[in-house]
Amino acid sequence: MLISEAYAQAAAAPGAGGMSDLSQFMPLVLIFVVFYFMLIRPQQKKAKQHREMVMQLRRGDRVLTQGGIIGQINKVISDSEVSVEISEGVRVRVMRAAIAEVLAKTEPVAASKDSAAAGDAEPEASTTPSAPVEEKKSSPFGGLFGKK
Repeated sequence: MLISEAYAQAAAAPGAGGMSDLSQFMPLVLIFVVFYFMLIRPQQKKAKQHREMVMQLRRGDRVLTQGGIIGQINKVISDSEVSVEISEGVRVRVMRAAIAEVLAKTEPVAASKDSAAAGDAEPEASTTPSAPVEEKKSSPFGGLFGKK
């Protein structure tokens, strides 16, 4: 009889148990919400921007690969590959996903000649893409490392 009374005294009230269980999960839910807005969502946004940038690559764009190589897109081979000219006459095939950044975009193609003849659009002065002008930087080592 004493044992059953001691057991009855130690038991929690039936209505109080549900509320304490919910309050135990609140910090876990709060941590997940913070992780979503601080880590997961920005990462997904950045990945989407990279996918869009990679799909808009075209011939003439100057790009930086993830390996640190700067070159100009020579040919779009497929949906997953491009040919990049990294030096005069040196071309490499690169996966589109390996393009880290587009340094310079080419100008869009001018309106078709039919619409220009009809007077709908004014033809542009130059339709060929111009290469970006690179600044000459002086080396702290002078002429030790060959100049171009």
